[in-house]
Amino acid sequence: MEWWLLLILIVGVFLVLLAAGLPVFLAFTIVDVLGIYLLWGGGIGLVQLIHSIFSSISFVLLPVPLFVLMGELLFHSGAFVNALDTLDKWMGRIPGRLCMLSIGGATLFSTLSGSSMGTAAMLGSMLLPEMEKRGYDKSIAIGSCMSGALAMIIPPSALAVILGSLMEISIGKLLISGILPGFVIAAMYIVYIALRCTFQPSLAPDYVPERVSWSEKFMAFTKHVLPFGLIIFVVTGLIFAGLATPTESAAMGVLATALIVAFYKKFSLNLVTKSVESTLRITVMMFMILTGSTAFSQILAFTGASKGLVEVVVSFPLPQIMIVVVMQVLMIVLGTFMEQVSIMMITFPIFMPIVRALGFDPIWFGLLTLINMEIGMKTPPFGLVLFVMRGVVPKGTTMMDIYKSVGPFVLLDISAMLIILIFPSIATLLPSFMRY
Repeated sequence: MEWWLLLILIVGVFLVLLAAGLPVFLAFTIVDVLGIYLLWGGGIGLVQLIHSIFSSISFVLLPVPLFVLMGELLFHSGAFVNALDTLDKWMGRIPGRLCMLSIGGATLFSTLSGSSMGTAAMLGSMLLPEMEKRGYDKSIAIGSCMSGALAMIIPPSALAVILGSLMEISIGKLLISGILPGFVIAAMYIVYIALRCTFQPSLAPDYVPERVSWSEKFMAFTKHVLPFGLIIFVVTGLIFAGLATPTESAAMGVLATALIVAFYKKFSLNLVTKSVESTLRITVMMFMILTGSTAFSQILAFTGASKGLVEVVVSFPLPQIMIVVVMQVLMIVLGTFMEQVSIMMITFPIFMPIVRALGFDPIWFGLLTLINMEIGMKTPPFGLVLFVMRGVVPKGTTMMDIYKSVGPFVLLDISAMLIILIFPSIATLLPSFMRY
């Protein structure tokens, strides 16, 4: 059977299972078991499936649950709520103030949490009801809350750890490479909201904020925002200085987060229980998808489907940089119907040899991929952040409202990718100062 027919059959069965409402990991498992049994020698293939599941989980992935735990402790404790209130006081009467607050909060929380879905859920549940109350248009309100996906780019990023392990590159350098691009994307969001709300004031009606003196602003900043700098330092600062590995800094980050939560008198046994339970659910989900996608990529590689697809893409007589563009476009297309880890597992065994053969910096390519995966989190119809927002948006909001709202932000993300594609130093500048 031709490789393209096998590709259509395998991916088609996977999509049908997803459409039937099965969880991603279960859909992977069914396709893996059937595919390996039918195409890979029956029982011998199933033994190989078990080996691939165990080999796909390694020590380098240890920061993933630790980064997720940091975000869950902050989310369930509510310790970050006062920081958002403080940022609100500093904004004054800026057009689209609550949308700006959402992006500012997402950027700050992304430096503390490795969970994009957790950040988006927190911002949506806290700010969307207030935006609706003040008459903000859904087309701009919902999209601004989905900026929580920046947690995938700005360290600590759980996905960056997985990506670095797949690419076999320095996880520390990949984490640090996301700092400048993450802030560039956040700045682009802010400029977009400021311009749109200036030219279309009806999208974000103005209101008079409570008057707060400068001394009160500085006191609130010192009390409710500055302490989070400890978490940023022990996670990002220690990695950048070469004083700790990503695993060590992740462990220190959990300790610093617990201390901050205790400082705000919100630490309790119930908090620890809820945070650990949520972390276990998220981590098990990610690792089950990871193990399932490992076998899935092996099936595609064995049948020649993934190789055939990529060979068709890169066979065109294109300049070297355009080959990278084609790779990224392919991943954007895959991101509309597949989970991020799965996309990387399918494409990277073939992409990375090409990237290295062409002489491109793998850190730069990895950062482009992180932005790409962030786009996939928000791209219809299967973006995970879209489903998170569906659970927190006000009543009467349809999925089409969510799709329309996220569109401009996806275009801004793609524009940021083009900028970093043209100016690679945005991604490679900070990692170049690191010792390892």
